[in-house]
Amino acid sequence: MQPTSNYATCAGREIHYTEWGPPGGPVVIAWHGLARTGRDMDELAQRLAQRFRVICPDTLGRGLSQWSPDPLREYTLAFYARLACELFDRLGIEEAHWVGTSMGGAIGTVCAGGLQVPALRGRIRSLVLNDNAPRLAQAALDRIRAYAGSPPSFATVRELEAFYRQVYKPYGWMSDAQWRRLTETSTRRLPDGRVTPHYDPAMVRQFIDHPRDYELWEHYDAIEAPVLCLRGAESDLVLPDATAEMMQRGPGARGRLRVVEVPGCGHAPALNVPAQLDLVAGFIEAHEPALAVA
Repeated sequence: MQPTSNYATCAGREIHYTEWGPPGGPVVIAWHGLARTGRDMDELAQRLAQRFRVICPDTLGRGLSQWSPDPLREYTLAFYARLACELFDRLGIEEAHWVGTSMGGAIGTVCAGGLQVPALRGRIRSLVLNDNAPRLAQAALDRIRAYAGSPPSFATVRELEAFYRQVYKPYGWMSDAQWRRLTETSTRRLPDGRVTPHYDPAMVRQFIDHPRDYELWEHYDAIEAPVLCLRGAESDLVLPDATAEMMQRGPGARGRLRVVEVPGCGHAPALNVPAQLDLVAGFIEAHEPALAVA
């Protein structure tokens, strides 16, 4: 099944998204990580598309979405959540399951908590956090800021692919074809002809201008939906003490949190192999009433 490529205006900005599956099916929002694009979710979308309508956005400043003319105000979780809320309305989505990798999980936490976007309160049916937690390790944030804030450029696409293979090695196993697709769907050519990752480097200002943006306990505590947290077993971003605290509060304290460590991965599992896809799909299907056996 092939996706369609689409654009919507949300909060005055043009947002690109791919859409998979039957238009009338229950909805899954699959949101990518900090310096990535919605195409990272292709394998998951293909896995779900027989039963679900799957929406994979490019965040503002990434992929084919518009770059922000106001980076200080708009490269923030609050604005990303506003974009998500308006995307729900533009696409006529009443409720959705949410799968978010890293930053995409943080956006999902803000949306599901409903504190900053009351219009989404109760509309996130389930939430999958792929190597994301309400508290992140500072050393890992510093590492991400260092490489994301100064993206390199290369003479050839193959050189850029070699860079991606190194920096995203913690994703775990990926086939040669998957590495090539990751590269080709997140590459832009500069005026001098060189190639570089396809995002606005200014998006990393979020960590400088809003250093506490990813401290999300109040949002997490407000979540009523069931939550699945996938932690890369070798992750330096989501540490075991963070997931242990998640079990003691919010959805965890209400018995609505499951934490699973994903072997062979750091930050973040690529959601591209059967074991990971079955885990996520099974969780979503278990919380979708439309699929319940009468």
